[in-house]
Amino acid sequence: SEIDVDGGIDQDIFDINEALGLDLFEGDIKLDGMQERNSIIGDNYRWPHVVPYVLDDSLEMNAKGLILKAFEQYRLKTCIDFKPWEGEENYISVFKGSGCWSSVGNRQVGLQQLSIGASCDRIGTIEHEFLHALGFWHEQSRSDRDDYVSIIWERIQAGTHNNFNKYDDKTSDSLNVPYDYTSVMHYSKNAFRNGTEPTIVTNIPDFMDVIGQRMDFSDYDLQKLNRLYNCTSSLTFMDVCSFELENICGMIQSSDDNSDWQRLSHVPAGPHTDYTNMGECEDSGYFMHFNTSAGAEGSTAILESRILYPKRGFQCLQFYFYNSGHESDHLYIWVREYTSAHPNGTLRLMGEIKGSPVSYWQLHHVSLNVTSKFRVVFQGVRGSGLSNGGLSVDDINLSETQCPHHVWHIRNFTHLLNTSPAGTAGRIYSPPFYSSKGYAFQVSLYLNGSIDNPFNVEMYFHLISGANDDHLQWPCPWQQGTVILLDQHPDIRQRMSNQRSITTDPLRLSGSSSSYFWDRPDKVGSVASFPNGTTFMRGPGMGTSAFLTHQRLRSRNFIKEDSVYILLTMEDISHLLSTQPSVSPTFVPNSCPDKHCENDGVCVIVDRTPVCRCPAGDNWWYMGEKCERKGSTQENTVIAVSSTVAVFVVMLIVTITTAVCLKKKYSQGKENGENLTLEV
Repeated sequence: SEIDVDGGIDQDIFDINEALGLDLFEGDIKLDGMQERNSIIGDNYRWPHVVPYVLDDSLEMNAKGLILKAFEQYRLKTCIDFKPWEGEENYISVFKGSGCWSSVGNRQVGLQQLSIGASCDRIGTIEHEFLHALGFWHEQSRSDRDDYVSIIWERIQAGTHNNFNKYDDKTSDSLNVPYDYTSVMHYSKNAFRNGTEPTIVTNIPDFMDVIGQRMDFSDYDLQKLNRLYNCTSSLTFMDVCSFELENICGMIQSSDDNSDWQRLSHVPAGPHTDYTNMGECEDSGYFMHFNTSAGAEGSTAILESRILYPKRGFQCLQFYFYNSGHESDHLYIWVREYTSAHPNGTLRLMGEIKGSPVSYWQLHHVSLNVTSKFRVVFQGVRGSGLSNGGLSVDDINLSETQCPHHVWHIRNFTHLLNTSPAGTAGRIYSPPFYSSKGYAFQVSLYLNGSIDNPFNVEMYFHLISGANDDHLQWPCPWQQGTVILLDQHPDIRQRMSNQRSITTDPLRLSGSSSSYFWDRPDKVGSVASFPNGTTFMRGPGMGTSAFLTHQRLRSRNFIKEDSVYILLTMEDISHLLSTQPSVSPTFVPNSCPDKHCENDGVCVIVDRTPVCRCPAGDNWWYMGEKCERKGSTQENTVIAVSSTVAVFVVMLIVTITTAVCLKKKYSQGKENGENLTLEV
């Protein structure tokens, strides 16, 4: 049995809000008396680069986990960061309201609400609403939109025509970025329609099924956000290299080896093309190759990155690897760490890749935990067997993010897509995987959807019986499973992957029965078998019938070398059960019952002592142990001027007194001199 959280419908933000009867500006914007409705509003409404937030306890657990994942995307691709609120004057309170909506920009009102209601728990939806909060309106409200889309007014629902207003270029700023059909802020073609025909028609027909995507930021979304906030780099991105330039991204060949990595575009034994361009671009398409068909056993080639400077203490190294050598050939991943104790660097092994040669590229992830400046080191070692080729690497990405726990590589994907029947007969299952807590799970895909809707990929998440079940807590509590269909763009910052998450609620019941949905699979599941014939128990599935349309699946780089990659993670989010009023460990209002802060001051615990954090404005502030005294710029100016005058008067008095004394002493000395002369 399977539960579809989308109810068989691919609901956009505006569909959700419309079904709830919400009357919001442009469908998901809360207005509060703004004079102007620019697409990017004035400087007063910018947030600081680190935005304070609170996750209200009303939020669904799945939404809480996804909000934190959305923040990670902002950190990876922009210079905007988010931090738990610690008494700052203005902050965003994310709560489960009715529908998905936000105000636009920093409204300077203290607590500013942003709603992630039922069915809004999709990462693209959350990114969309936070882009509103950061200062952005919808893409199709730009002043130049009529050059790119046509609004079919007679197809729009009565009373919603205002949602399709546009703003002239005196009040609307597109930041000199071209119109973006792929924006996560664009309406879909069917927004606010009164029948079955689209309300928006793209002037370039190929973009009809592109507008309205809610997968991830587009390149132009990121350009606009980074320009608006003057970002010159993103926070957690570190390095990318696809070896297209001869300088190989500043990587160096080590002198500690007896062979070299070569920059090639083709190897007779494979790979026949690079992974970046798959050989489709003339005079481009390079990778790094260590030839193991020559040289003695144990010969090594070392390729090192430039020196990198970590900030977070955890990193994920991702790259594609091709082995056309022998199974005894190995690739080792090291880090060379530089510290004051070891200024020349010390090597630490982080990963080893081995296995039989295969005739295709494979995606690999290696988790790092570096805290000092370092280099990443790729060491190829020739084995004892006969080799006709060697080891190759391409499309390296390094970021200060968490690596996915598991990778499901589906090869010959186009054939599967073209031949799989719709419905359960076309369902495929992933291999079994284990979560970090020890729960066994599996993902199922309906590549051609249901018989009623064969053009959507469906995805469901199942717990299965595993080796640790006797020692685990049941029903399974608050494990968030995330399934990411990877957009295989060579630069991690430009990927628009498609993902959904499911969280196990231990109290959820199975339909009308009294059994728990996420109980032990051998208690609530059904018998299943692996390809090798081993039987196990598979629990009921939860997921979506609207994971991704075939049109979007065939776009971008989801399918590359006729392969797709599904990245899987199942993590414990039970620590998010209580997040109100703040997730900050130093902000515990309940621990301040006797500390009364005046004038809207906020009590926080610092080193186990209650302390008042006092509010402040542009030219005023409160101070004192209980925020009882108000200071202002004017007051400070008066104090400063008074102090200056007082100091001046004192110095004048000292100067006059000194001058008088010196004059007296000089006169006295002169008289003594005259007397002495007379006596002689």
